Formats: sequence, C-alpha cells, structure tokens
Amino acid sequence: MNCKYSVYHIKSRNYLIILEKLIFKMSSKKYSFVFENQKKFFESKATLDISYRINSLKKLKKQIQLHENEIIKALNKDLGKSLAESYMSEIGIIYNEINYVLKKIKKWSKKRKVSSSLFNFLSTDYILPCPYGVTLNISPWNYPFQLSISPIIGAISAGNTVVLKPSEHSPNTTNILKLVIEKSFEKGHVDIVTGGPDIGQKLLELNWDYIFFTGSTEIGKIVAKEAAKTLTPVTLELGGNNPCVIDKNISLKTTSKRVIWGKFLNCGQTCIAPNFLAVDVKIKDSLLNQLISDIKDTFGDDVYNSPYYSRIINKKHVERLSKLIKGYKLLHGGNYSMEKNFFEPTILEVKSIKDKILKDEIFGPILPVLTYQSVDDLKNILNEYNNPLAFYVFSNNISFAEDLISTNSFGGGAINDTIGQIVNKKLPFGGVGNSGIGKYHGHESFKTFSHFKPFIIKSNYFDLSFKYKLSENSLLFRLTRRFLKYISV
Repeated sequence: MNCKYSVYHIKSRNYLIILEKLIFKMSSKKYSFVFENQKKFFESKATLDISYRINSLKKLKKQIQLHENEIIKALNKDLGKSLAESYMSEIGIIYNEINYVLKKIKKWSKKRKVSSSLFNFLSTDYILPCPYGVTLNISPWNYPFQLSISPIIGAISAGNTVVLKPSEHSPNTTNILKLVIEKSFEKGHVDIVTGGPDIGQKLLELNWDYIFFTGSTEIGKIVAKEAAKTLTPVTLELGGNNPCVIDKNISLKTTSKRVIWGKFLNCGQTCIAPNFLAVDVKIKDSLLNQLISDIKDTFGDDVYNSPYYSRIINKKHVERLSKLIKGYKLLHGGNYSMEKNFFEPTILEVKSIKDKILKDEIFGPILPVLTYQSVDDLKNILNEYNNPLAFYVFSNNISFAEDLISTNSFGGGAINDTIGQIVNKKLPFGGVGNSGIGKYHGHESFKTFSHFKPFIIKSNYFDLSFKYKLSENSLLFRLTRRFLKYISV
C-alpha cells in the first residue's frame, strides 16, 4: 500500500512538473506575442504623431481621475498608506508630471537647428529627437503606482511603445494599474505583463530597444547583464546607503521634523530616505530627545493603530528588519508584528562605521545614529559610502554644507531637508555608480527615452572642390593645419 502510494505520488509530482513547464512555455509565447505586437504597432508610425502622444497622455490622466479612489484603496491594502500619503507621494506627482509634459511636449519634440561648421559650408544642421522603439519598464513595489506610471509618461511622450512589468509584491495596485492602462491605451501601445521573477527574466531575454528598471542594485546588475547581450541601452534607478549629516550648528526642532518625515515616510521604504545619521557628538543627546518627541507628535503614542503610519510590504521584510536590530541598543521603538506587517519607528545607536547594519540599505523604519567628533572623523565615515542615491546635510553653516555637497559623489541631495530634491520636476532624478545609471523626471524623462538624431541639409548651389583633394599639399589640409590650433571651425 505504501509502495503504491509512493509510486502514485511520484507520478503525480512528475505530471505536475510537466504541467508547470507547459504553462510556463505557453506564457513565454504569450509575452513574445506582446513584444511582437508592440513592434508592429511602433512600425505603424502612429506614435510619431505628436497629437497621438498628447491624446494618449490625456486619456491616461482621465482614467487616473476616474479610478483615483480605487488606486488609494489598493495602495492602502498593499502598503497601509493613508489617503493623504497616497495622493501626495503617488497620485499627485503623476498629475503634476502629466500636466508638465502636456505643456512642453510640442517644444521638446521639434527638431532643433544648430550652427553649422566651416567644413559644412552652406549647410543647415539639425538635431531631431526620435523614439527608441519598443521599451520595457520594470517597476518596484515601494511606490507601485508612481514608479510604474512615471517612466511610462516619459516613454510615450517621446514616441515609444511600453511594456510594463510591475512588482508581484503589490498585487492590489497591479490590478488597478492593469485596469487604468487597458482603458487608457491601445493594445500594442502600452501593455502590462504580470508575474514573478521568472516572468521578468523571460522578458529580459527579448530584444528591447530600451529598458528602464527601478529596484535593488543586485537585480539591477542582472538587468544590465541581460541588456548587454543585445547592447540594449538601460536606465537603472537603484538604491543606496544614504548618509544624513547633522552639524552641531542647526535648527534643532526643524531638523528633527524633516528627518522624521523623510525617514519614516512609507514606513522607511523609500530609496532616497536617510539610511543613517552622522551626528556631531556635541548635540547627540539633544537631537535624540527631539527625534523621539517628534515621532510621538507625528504618529501619536499608539503608532500601531495610527492611520498615518504605513506598513511593511510583507512578512519576509518584517523578518529581515527584525534580524537587523538584534544586538543593538534601542533608543526608541523596536516593536513589530509579523501578522500585521507592522514595524515601529526605531532609533538605535551604532558605535562604528563597520557595524553590520550600516553595510547595506535598510529600506525600513530603522534609523541608526552614528557620532563624529571632527571634520576628519566625518570624512572617514562618508568615505565608506561611495555614490549613494541621496545625500543630506543639516547645518546653518552653509559653507560647511556646500563643501560636503561639492566633495561627495551622490545621485541627488539637499541641504536642510530630506527627499525635497525629488519634488521639483526640473531637477533630474537618478543615481551614480552603484546607485544607478541615467536619470528622469520632467524633460529628463523625455530625453532618456529619445535618441537625438543629428543630420545636415547641404546646398547644391556652391561647392568647394578643393576639399575633395585629401593630400598633404591640398589647400584644405594646409588651411586646416594652420587654423585649428587657434580657432574652432
């Protein structure tokens, strides 16, 4: 009986494996079909029409407006976001981006005349923005609506088609994204493909014209590797171990509130949140007291039941965060709930830049505090964290702050604020080195998804025949050799 059961069990398992492989093969064909359909749509030249792009953006805005409540509910289910946080950090940013692009798209899309050169005498020279073609956008779960839609705005404004692969960790937002996209765009113009990492891997194997990825550095390396096989250009928006320097010369209460806001927004799951504080030892105690007081003012005494405090995306990440704080002196917080995906705003003290918690991006509501005693001490700390995505300095001594800003490499930053650099659509957003490749937002999004094609129109009415004689005795060679040292031609 046991033997028969075992044989039956093995056969069932084999059948299940075969079925899974068959389903996966069928799904791969489906995604290949989506890709090919997009290629056909782009080859139809429909997206080259500026009016078509404008109408597509207007339809997108209208559908977001119609489904605004559903988007807010989905964000609450996935991440526990409040209505205000959902609107300000996700929906409102998208409205602002669409409005700005609609205002500027005709100007951005025009061919731009540039001055000619002496070698091209009697020519008219231009630069023409052109779309890449079929693009892939892989988006994350921490801001699942904003970081899905924002690159799409840039891609379609530049005349591309887009396949969106949202994160599998925010299923409710993915469902509403699917609805909004299907009602806003024609099939082949913008499509959405759902699934886990295996689906993402299959999509990366296709020959895209451009890939836009937002997520972790580890996955970013995989994306870059796959893109390199076909020499596909990529934008990688990654993370980083973002320092926040607190000088002794500060406005204490203002500094504290701005740090709390930037760190604990979206329960710390923000790629540009301060990852740790480097605090002048002279103000350490007073700052810590103020931070703890402001946490209570912001979220109330019972943060667990606060409607304004978000949740961790899933139990796996709660468990990861709980392991990070083990062995440390907790100055505030440390409570968590696996069941409710809750992790309390937590402040802890670290003694060394070599501490394990400072090695990687925390991506959660844990704020390590490290002290420094001198400028040299501070520089030694900052030298451990090359090329973060964000960099923050709080100081009333502007020369001190600007010196740190100018001498440290980072994606973007702020003096006397956190996260504020992302709000201005005229400021490019992106990383450097390990924190990313490329940038977007506003005009930068349009430029990211555009190939700027140079060309000249040469007159046939006049020609310098001597330029075709490429000998060392030719007039052109002698004149060029004489004048290029001194003038630009």
